[in-house]
Amino acid sequence: MRSIQRRLSLGLISVMVIVGLVLAQTSLWLFEMGLQRYLESGLRNDSENLLVALVRGPGGLQLDEQRLSPAYQRPFSGHYFRIDFSDNHWRSRSLWDQELPQLPQAGLQGNLQLGPEGQQLLILRSDYKRFGQAISISVAQDYTPVRESFRLMRQVGLVLGLAALLLILLLQRVTVRRALRPLETAREQIAQLQQGQRSQLDTQVPVELEPLVAQINHLLAHTEDSLKRSRNALGNLGHALKTPLAVLLSVASSEQLKDQPQLAKLLREQLQQVQQRLNRELNRARLAGETLPGALFDCDSELPGLLATLNMIHGEHLDLSYHVRPGLQLPWDREDLLELLGNLLDNACKWADAEVRVSIDEAPHCFELRVEDDGPGIPEAQRSQVFSRGTRLDEQTDGHGLGLGIVRDIVEVWGGTLQLHESELGGLKVLIELPRRQV
Repeated sequence: MRSIQRRLSLGLISVMVIVGLVLAQTSLWLFEMGLQRYLESGLRNDSENLLVALVRGPGGLQLDEQRLSPAYQRPFSGHYFRIDFSDNHWRSRSLWDQELPQLPQAGLQGNLQLGPEGQQLLILRSDYKRFGQAISISVAQDYTPVRESFRLMRQVGLVLGLAALLLILLLQRVTVRRALRPLETAREQIAQLQQGQRSQLDTQVPVELEPLVAQINHLLAHTEDSLKRSRNALGNLGHALKTPLAVLLSVASSEQLKDQPQLAKLLREQLQQVQQRLNRELNRARLAGETLPGALFDCDSELPGLLATLNMIHGEHLDLSYHVRPGLQLPWDREDLLELLGNLLDNACKWADAEVRVSIDEAPHCFELRVEDDGPGIPEAQRSQVFSRGTRLDEQTDGHGLGLGIVRDIVEVWGGTLQLHESELGGLKVLIELPRRQV
């Protein structure tokens, strides 16, 4: 999609060019028409002077050349006349051996006529009666210099118009950038929202942006409220189920089922799995806490609490440690990473003998997350099976049965890769590479 700046520039150029051409052509046309009217007045005076120069002589009408303008005596001077009467006509010496075109009717000729040496002539014909004779006097003036001046004016006007257009475009660009600066500020604030550095956008914005900012803030408040309600509902559901589960476990261990040991064992196992899953989800909800929407994962503040919670769940005999650069923040949602790391560490703690280690390093184009344990590991031929939801390689080990399927789904959404290797600790090493992204 083209930028707003480019669209505005193209629109402004189109409008300015069309309006400029129309105004320029109209102005030049009006100016030329006014100039022709002015020149027509001068030609009419010349025509009347020629009429006065016609006198009665011994042989009839004569032209008193003493009364003529010197321009009519100089060859190709640009001023010409022709006098038609009876079956004869006179012409000015300035025409030399050329003829002045005779107009079909009186008045100013709208179309320029071609004169001596290719000159463009503006011709006026006037009809009179002098000494009882019908006389037609045509006077002409060279219009070529005027046309050259108009051509020069068009060139100068074009250059000035282009310069003005460039200046207007530059000013428009500066104006649009200043006008769109609040949008850039809003973008930066949205990035801060994603980083968890603020909970809402500033409301001190231009009037045009107020509805957008208000709608975004309303959406943020609604999303945060929905998250709180979901978390509270999960907690309420968990606490509501604890009592029925405890009753069912008590029934499964009661004397009433001593005659059916296999059924009692099956009930106890299934109820214990439900209880473990319920406790795990409640712990995860408690770990998420009250966080801003989109808050980033701060390793220094999140990992100690996560490991401490897992120690409480799986027993303090495990040595859980982490190795990350101080101050490292991962550019992904805090709760998503709690889900990812919680799942990995929970599986590692379930299989580990004594030690679980998590490491997070920065590479040039990605972040590397490693979770290792000292458990029995997974044979290479069976590693692909653990990515299936609900798959468990050892049915004797307690667990929720989801395997690494959830982790794989999260990593794929983020465009990363997940690999299983043998750990230096002797067990399994889960290696995740997440590509960097802009926030």
